[in-house]
Amino acid sequence: MNIRFQFMKYRKIAGIASIILFTVSVLSLSFRGLSLGLDFSGGTLVEVTYEKPVELELIRNTLNANGYEDSQVVNFGTNLDVLIKVADQNGNSSVGEAVYSLLNENGLQGELKRVEFVGPQIGSELRDQGGLGMLVALFMILIYVAFRFQYKFALGAVTALGHDVVIILGLFSIFAWDFDLTVLAALLAVIGYSLNDTIVVSDRIRENFRIQRELEPREMIDLSLNQTLGRTIVTSLTTLLVLFALFIFGGEMIKGFSLALILGVLVGTYSSIYVVANMLMSLTLIQEDLAVPDPEGAEFDELP
Repeated sequence: MNIRFQFMKYRKIAGIASIILFTVSVLSLSFRGLSLGLDFSGGTLVEVTYEKPVELELIRNTLNANGYEDSQVVNFGTNLDVLIKVADQNGNSSVGEAVYSLLNENGLQGELKRVEFVGPQIGSELRDQGGLGMLVALFMILIYVAFRFQYKFALGAVTALGHDVVIILGLFSIFAWDFDLTVLAALLAVIGYSLNDTIVVSDRIRENFRIQRELEPREMIDLSLNQTLGRTIVTSLTTLLVLFALFIFGGEMIKGFSLALILGVLVGTYSSIYVVANMLMSLTLIQEDLAVPDPEGAEFDELP
């Protein structure tokens, strides 16, 4: 029985680190909140088309120098189309025209395609629906894992998923990264990714608990984690390669989405190893919990 890495030897250290990160994230979310993007805060969209590609950083600097510090500037479709998002709670149509005039005055002449106001109420409704969807997903996962494995695994899975989501939200709060609907979509994707990893680890733990009778629960969990480690590393690395490519070359529109997924893969891989296993150890998982029940009438088959 080859147990190469003793993961559970450091479970208390990992548990303390998780509690600290979780607590800091909750405190930051409570007192600082999230830096909500235009989808949630409301504002004005200005779309401008240029004959030649223009430096987005030049547009950002021009807007920042003239009182539009919270604006977002991204390419929209092609490198000739620029979409400018300006925070504006009042829905004043003159804001878009003022931004366009400002660009023209600074030598950034282009063709104005549209000026559109996005109200915060729309973002609020979408936020509530997204949050409700996340809660429903967690509840359905709890039921599924409880039926598929055992209630201790279900508690471990939901704890790991909650741990991942809160820490990612906390990082967005601490570093004041823009939180928009693409990031919300990434959080829902993180739930699916993390659950997949958790199911693979849980399935191997259950299998070993049923066939390995000579090992203690701690050794059993270490053995299971070592057996799934190769698959976990390969899956995480290949996923991260794609996500880093999206983050670097995908443009501003999906930067928040790819960043949230990168954090989700890293935190999710950690939680599938330490948070789930820590919960199983804390809930005192034993072999009897996973014993296959004898079929009805089996005792009579043993009679001579």
